Amino acid sequence: MCLIAFAIGASARWPLLVAANRDEFLDRPTLPLTRWQSDADAEIISGRDIRAGGTWLGLTAAGRIAMLTNVRGPASLTGDKSRGELVTRWLDSDTDAASFMAQIEPEAYGGFNLVLGDFKSRAWQWLSNKPGPGLESRALAPGIYGLSNGALDTPWPKTLGLKKALHSALTASSEDALEQELMTALRDRRRADRKDLPCTGVPLALEEALSSAFVDFPEHGYGTRCSTVLVASADSKGWDLAVQEVTHAHRADDVPGRQKVRLRWS
Repeated sequence: MCLIAFAIGASARWPLLVAANRDEFLDRPTLPLTRWQSDADAEIISGRDIRAGGTWLGLTAAGRIAMLTNVRGPASLTGDKSRGELVTRWLDSDTDAASFMAQIEPEAYGGFNLVLGDFKSRAWQWLSNKPGPGLESRALAPGIYGLSNGALDTPWPKTLGLKKALHSALTASSEDALEQELMTALRDRRRADRKDLPCTGVPLALEEALSSAFVDFPEHGYGTRCSTVLVASADSKGWDLAVQEVTHAHRADDVPGRQKVRLRWS
């Protein structure tokens, strides 16, 4: 996944909002959003990468959530393990973030951003690996955050644009209106001006293609595969969550789709 904006505790009505695009090679086999049972018998709600078995965004009925992006840059780490398995490992576990991080070998993975959330403890954490010892991490206070393929809140144009859209959506009058506003922002194909592009070590044509919220780069066999919007509404006893995923078609034989799962954390 290459673009996420999320709001934690920024609204009493909507205590958690997530808007995210997963960008990936078009021929990488993927399963859509659904409920499934992990090997540890956790009920997980997510899409899945068939090739490596992990996921880019997932949550559990027990109140855990994790979100992942890759890090792109000249000094990014490379590793043999799938970054997506970090998401499923968190969802399968019942440890806190500190214990979970202690079990990670940072150099075994390519560069990543990982956001961990736990409804029961109301704890949120961002962590990332980079060349050098250990993990960079930060506890997340209530607020609005953005992630693309740099560090947390790196001000790339598409990250700033999606954060702005998320902030505006907090005033939406209904769940449907909120979802529609965020899905519209996730479909934004406008590319950044060259002067505003980050410098991540890839060719200019690729940097430009990756600068829009919705990536459409068929000549490279790459693009935004799905868009996900998560909306949590609160009452005195817990949160009701609605997770909607839209699967996009880039080629004539691609099949678009839409899935929605509801659950409650209490």
